[in-house]
Amino acid sequence: MPTKIHKNLVNAIGLCLQDIFQKGFYADKVIEYHFKRQRKWGARDRRFVAEAVYEMVRHWRYLWYLNAKEPCTELESLEKLFYIWWFWAKQESHLGEIDRAAVEQRIEANKALALQESYPDWLFQLAEKELGDEWPSICQALNQTNQLYLRCNTLKIDRQSLLRKLHEEGFADALTVADNEEGIVIPSKKNVFRSKAFQSGFFEVQDMASQMVAPQLRVQAGMRVIDACAGAGGKSLHLAALMQNKGKILALDVHTNKLEQLRKRAKRAGIDIIETRLIEGTKTIKRLVNSADALLLDVPCSGLGVLRRNPDSKWKLKPERLLELQDLQKKLLRDYSQMLKVGGRMVYATCSILPSENQRQVQDFLSQHKNFELLAEKTLRPDIEGYDGFYFASLRRLT
Repeated sequence: MPTKIHKNLVNAIGLCLQDIFQKGFYADKVIEYHFKRQRKWGARDRRFVAEAVYEMVRHWRYLWYLNAKEPCTELESLEKLFYIWWFWAKQESHLGEIDRAAVEQRIEANKALALQESYPDWLFQLAEKELGDEWPSICQALNQTNQLYLRCNTLKIDRQSLLRKLHEEGFADALTVADNEEGIVIPSKKNVFRSKAFQSGFFEVQDMASQMVAPQLRVQAGMRVIDACAGAGGKSLHLAALMQNKGKILALDVHTNKLEQLRKRAKRAGIDIIETRLIEGTKTIKRLVNSADALLLDVPCSGLGVLRRNPDSKWKLKPERLLELQDLQKKLLRDYSQMLKVGGRMVYATCSILPSENQRQVQDFLSQHKNFELLAEKTLRPDIEGYDGFYFASLRRLT
């Protein structure tokens, strides 16, 4: 942290918050944009701005309560809100910018969990209804900062060699993850994207929960695998490594730009078995019926399991959008499962903690598709495992 809070940094924080809450941009993209504009900022300034923005987004509702005002995106108010956050989070006041006694009084006055943990009432109540006594612990864990995890690209390097290279490049605190053969954690969360190891394709940034999904498919070299909701392809890349870059992976998505990112990442990783294909309608899926030895459905979801990394999602998500996503999940399970061969394995996955997007979707699918059986399912919780909130279920097609 800077020993002195410079006004230009507070102003930048306010501008970032405006972009997030007024213009609707995602926090990570907003911070990336402002960092590119401020090339003279050093590493400490960048950490200061990033931490403040993420923490203020994470605790947005509670900070406005401490400010005794309704949320707004007027720049002067956002700058004052920063000083309230600074006092609340760091126990320091600064330049008399706030009424310290009034803020202290409001801190002591309200103990409602939805307010203190900063969730919209509708979302808090829904999660409480679905998760019961588990929700208070989960909602608090989702407000903690996330760890930086890497997945070693075993096609190019082994984990111990990668660890040595990271240490040589200044990531002295990099450690192996005990319960994963490919995982590395960097507690300091330094910028790894400029490292030679990253540019050489030796690793991908991927949370440990996400790293657990691809192995559930039990893929082998030579298989034909479909990643039906591939996005930018983190799990496609993992599958390719598990298959020793032998066989075929068809990565499907509805977004051209994400598939372009996947192609770039695959090239850097030294992977040539991934074919990307844009889903242009139902014909794309019908042409692939009964063609996959293994099928991954990492479906669009609320993203409530990854709020530590994307805290603005809880403010952008609306009840009607959640219902739309649940309808889409049902449709994708019903339609895309047809691409799997008899005897093949399908994995359904989300980065949500809601049973209505997870177990209930799988149960509903199985009740209507007797030719599938459930092999295993797993829910990962941020308050227990310490990783992102994730769910995955492995199913086999019988006939």
